Amino acid sequence: MRVVSGSAKGRPLKAVPGTGTRPTTDKVKEALFSMIGPYFDGGVALDLFAGSGGLGIEALSRGMDKAVFIDMESKSIDVIKENLRKTGLEEKAEVFRNDAGRALKALAKRGALFDAVFLDPPYRLKHGDELMSRMAELDLLRSGAIIVLEYESGHEYPVSFGPFEQVRKAVYGETALSIYHFADDALSDAEEDTEAEEVNFGITESDGEEHHD
Repeated sequence: MRVVSGSAKGRPLKAVPGTGTRPTTDKVKEALFSMIGPYFDGGVALDLFAGSGGLGIEALSRGMDKAVFIDMESKSIDVIKENLRKTGLEEKAEVFRNDAGRALKALAKRGALFDAVFLDPPYRLKHGDELMSRMAELDLLRSGAIIVLEYESGHEYPVSFGPFEQVRKAVYGETALSIYHFADDALSDAEEDTEAEEVNFGITESDGEEHHD
């Protein structure tokens, strides 16, 4: 694995040891960023099931100002930090160990807003749309945000739901990519409900690390 393009182009990336993670291949990564960029004029990205951090690192290399990396596994957190050091992008990153649900609540408490979200849960989990809806409820997405959902190609997600509209879909063998656009003008009722809901989860910020999937 390597960084495909941008400021860190060609830098090798370490994979997470073992078989529990499924890193996005360079071919799929290149196709993905061709669909959503390929380069960015700033912005903030969330890499939610980050694994080795390859997607968030690619976004930083291609111009995002900042990326937040979340994963549950401590070995993934170690690899993400190593890959950020290798690419010289650690100053633009926050890395937290946490599960996805708690992480979203904690980020909402901090007032985080994202322009791009990379969502690549384990293929056995089919809840990408539920996580997207939760992000919208928690007001974590800027108007016009792009969500990249990677999943098993045998599974189907809705073309549109709530404030999300699928704008692109591509299949590469057993991997499918759906690109969704977020339109917050469809969300006023959900935002009102969210304002009435106080969530008490915080990401522990010792050394900028935390606990995730």
